[in-house]
Parts: sequence; structure tokens; C-alpha cells
Amino acid sequence: MLANSITWVTSFTSSQIIPLLATATESDSTAIMAGVLISLIVIYLASIIGAEICARLNMPPVLGQLLGGLVVGISAFHLLVFPEGGGDSSNSLIINFLIATTGLSLDGAVTTFQINSEVISVLAEIGVVILLFEIGLESDLKELLKVGPYSAIVALVGVAAPFFGGTFGLIYLFGVPTIPAIFAGAALTATSIGITAKVLAELQYLNRKEGQIIIGAAVLDDVLGIIILAVVASLAKTGEVELTNVLYLIVSAVAFLVGAVLLGRLFNPYFVKIVDELRTRGQLLIPALIFAFVLSYIATAIHLEAILGAFTAGLVLAETQKCRALKNQVVPIADILVPIFFVVVSAKTNIGVLNPFVPENREGLIIAAFLILVAIVGKVISGFTVFDREETNRLAIGVGMIPRGEVGLVFAGIGSTTGVLSGSLDAAIIVMVILTTFLAPPLLSFVFQKPAQVSVETKKG
Repeated sequence: MLANSITWVTSFTSSQIIPLLATATESDSTAIMAGVLISLIVIYLASIIGAEICARLNMPPVLGQLLGGLVVGISAFHLLVFPEGGGDSSNSLIINFLIATTGLSLDGAVTTFQINSEVISVLAEIGVVILLFEIGLESDLKELLKVGPYSAIVALVGVAAPFFGGTFGLIYLFGVPTIPAIFAGAALTATSIGITAKVLAELQYLNRKEGQIIIGAAVLDDVLGIIILAVVASLAKTGEVELTNVLYLIVSAVAFLVGAVLLGRLFNPYFVKIVDELRTRGQLLIPALIFAFVLSYIATAIHLEAILGAFTAGLVLAETQKCRALKNQVVPIADILVPIFFVVVSAKTNIGVLNPFVPENREGLIIAAFLILVAIVGKVISGFTVFDREETNRLAIGVGMIPRGEVGLVFAGIGSTTGVLSGSLDAAIIVMVILTTFLAPPLLSFVFQKPAQVSVETKKG
């Protein structure tokens, strides 16, 4: 996703991995594998314990995975730390454990830490790709198209309201310069589709009208987020907006989404025929994953996001007669990889910026309070733009658009590395991301379940 793509550029590039691997000793190579395995053990323990606690408290399990990530990450126990989260080999308990148990050298510890962090980050990326593929399989293309106009309005209002509210509020209320204010306003725009989709699936509201509107709007939000990212990144570098780049992203996004769906419908009969001819294990799952990864690659190659390709692949294959069997086979894969994404996203978040006793945090917290208000209100009002004759839970649609997740951190990451954002404004954006991410799951659970409970009580009466 955007977060890891930018982080990769700003902290650790692929050109650095090759020389690191070349200089790694045999014992260091063993430590790398050991580090990945221990990291996965920590991730799965944090995921299952957190999810189980939340499930028993009638809260979304994904919230437990996010909380588990906080506990094992840079904010608490330092078991799972990453360079982009402010960690290094010296404060990683996993690396220190490897030094003590595998004979890892201090020089090798740096290499092991960097490679281990990137491997886990890549697994998290694959996890969210699988999640969106699964969500695509669960979605109904016809229903998405039916609510398409509603989704488009929700997405546009959900981007415009927080962007303009945040930008002008920072300029006129806090005296923030124009470009930093635009950066902060941009960080308020995009919705974390991974978090929202997971909660909707857990609540079994994914195929309800509200769920389809939220998913459609979140997908469009993601596309708009990429375009806005291109604009603010251009502003940060040159002070000007490269219109050709923006137009390219708009055209390529529309062409990809429409073309993939249309060509996918033509491809479906051949897919079923190929699957029926295969006689080896994985005859359904492997071709489906190949198709999902091909579309994910194409989306990435044209500077969109891999998750858009995966979601589109799921939508296309959901229309085949193999859909039910495929969903059953994808679920175990998702159970393995998706928790990595949620735990890692949370582990990279340092909630130390919420500490009001640290003097440099106080200005950021004041600005953060304003950004949080705009972030929530700006998305909630987007839900009330849905006007139809049917009874629709508009509040739930707005709440579903609230979580910013890793997407908001991307804008903060670009702004801080380019020097556009001040320390207090950078901290304010991080606080906004943290709170909107963690507030969304319980709020979604509340606004969706409450009407159902009232309905049941009415019928009993």
C-alpha cells in the first residue's frame, strides 16, 4: 500500500538489500530466518490474544489485533519495531534475543534488523492484498454498480469536507503556512479500506446496502488519495502541481477499473474451463491467486495500488460459479496473512506523541484535537449525502469512512521527510490517525448493531 511504498523510499531501498545480503555471514543469514520466525510468533500471539479478548467483550476482533500491535510494537514492549516507526536494532528485543541465542554479531544485527523489518512489511502488504481479494469475492458487482452514484457522492464529500475544513482551519485558526496546511488537510482525506472492510465482514454487514456503499466509496477514496498524494508530493518538491501527472493518474485509474471489470467478464468462462481441466492440488486457488496478483501488479505498474487490483480480481471472480468454493479456500490464506497487516500497522505507530507531559507534544495535541474533530465530522457528514426512498443507516455509512489507518501516515511521512511539516503538525497528524483508526471499529459495531437490537426487541414486544 501507499504507506510501505513511501516508507521504502524514505528509509530503506531495494538497492541497499543486495549489498547487505552479500556481506551477511552464514550465521547472520541464519539469524535473519530466525528473526522472521520469531516476529511471526509475536504477531500471531498478539493477534489471537487481542482478537479473543475483544470478541469476548462483544467488540470487533480487528480492534484487538490493532491493540495487540500496540502492545508488542514501538509504543510498549519493543518486540516488533521498524525503522519507519523510530526503532533500530539496539531497541528491538527480538534482535537482542537473537544476539544472545544465535551468536549474531553486532554488525550483523543491523543488517538482520533491516532485512527482517522489510520481510515482515512485505508479508503485511501481501496480507492486505489477500484481504481485499477476499472482500472482492464477498461483494456483489451488480449491487456495487447499483449503489455506485451514492458511493461516488460519499467519496467526493468525504474527501472535500475534511480537506477544506482542515486546510482552512489550520491556516486561519492556527496560522499554519499554506503548504503545510494543505499537507495536513490531505492527510484527512483517504479512508483505510482494509480496516473498514474487515470490520464490516466481521459484523456480516458487507453485503448490506450500507456496506456496499462504504466499500465502493472507500475504493474511490483510495484512488482520490493517490491523486491527492501526487499533488501534495509535487507541492513539497517544487512548490507547483504537475498537471500531467495528475491527469495520468485519473485516466489510468478509470481505465484500469472499467477495463479490468469488462475484460474480466470475458475471461470468466475461460477461467472456469481451465480450473475444470486441472487435476492437481490447488487447481482452483492457485489460478485465482495468479489472476489476483496479475491485476495487483498491473495496478502497481501504472502507479495505482495493489489492493485495487486485488479487489477488482475478487469482484470479477465473484461472478463465476466457482465463487463459493473459492471463498472457502481463500479464508485460511487470509487467516494466515491478514493478521500480519493489522498488527504491523499498529506496531509501527508510536503513541508516545499522545503524552501531554512532554512539552513538545502539547502544541501538537491542541492541533490534533482540531484535526480529529474535522476528520470525524468530515466523514460522518458524507454519509448523510445519501438520499433515497429506502431506509438507510446514513450514520453508519459516515462512520465507516472514518479510519485513516496507514494511509494518513503516508502523508505525514512525506511531509516530515521533505521538511514541509513542523514537529508539532507532524505529531498532530499521527495522533489523528491513531484515534480515528482505533475509534472506528467500536463505533461501527455500535451504529450497525443498535438498530438491529431495537428491531428484535420490537418484534418480541
